[in-house]
Amino acid sequence: MTKEEVLQFAAEQKTAFIASVDEEGFPVIRAMMAPRKIEKNKIYFSTNTSSRKIAQYLANEKSCVYFYKRGKFRYRGVAIMGTMQVCTDQPTKNEIWRMGDRLFYKQGVTDPDYCVLAFTCLRAEYYCDFKKETVWFD
Repeated sequence: MTKEEVLQFAAEQKTAFIASVDEEGFPVIRAMMAPRKIEKNKIYFSTNTSSRKIAQYLANEKSCVYFYKRGKFRYRGVAIMGTMQVCTDQPTKNEIWRMGDRLFYKQGVTDPDYCVLAFTCLRAEYYCDFKKETVWFD
């Protein structure tokens, strides 16, 4: 599997699971809506600035994003290890914003509780048919 195929697989899934590390060093996993954008080795999500995960990423940027597809006879999944950056700059927020986001962020794209998570892929572990394959990103 190539890194392009890993990212294509990720782009086809409706849900992502992201992991952060809490103050005591424990992993914390959350379900997220599908990424807003995937470009090169970056995966972008929108979220609330007030979310607890933001403080966790600011303290420790190490992260993992997991995508899976469960078929009738086959399970496929990919765990992507990397780093998570919290983006509060207006150009990045503008780029990721969608009109339906106003439901969550009443002040619109400039809402201080709206931010973007930019995940940089370092390596991926792809699972299918009881086999694992490691894919490295440049």
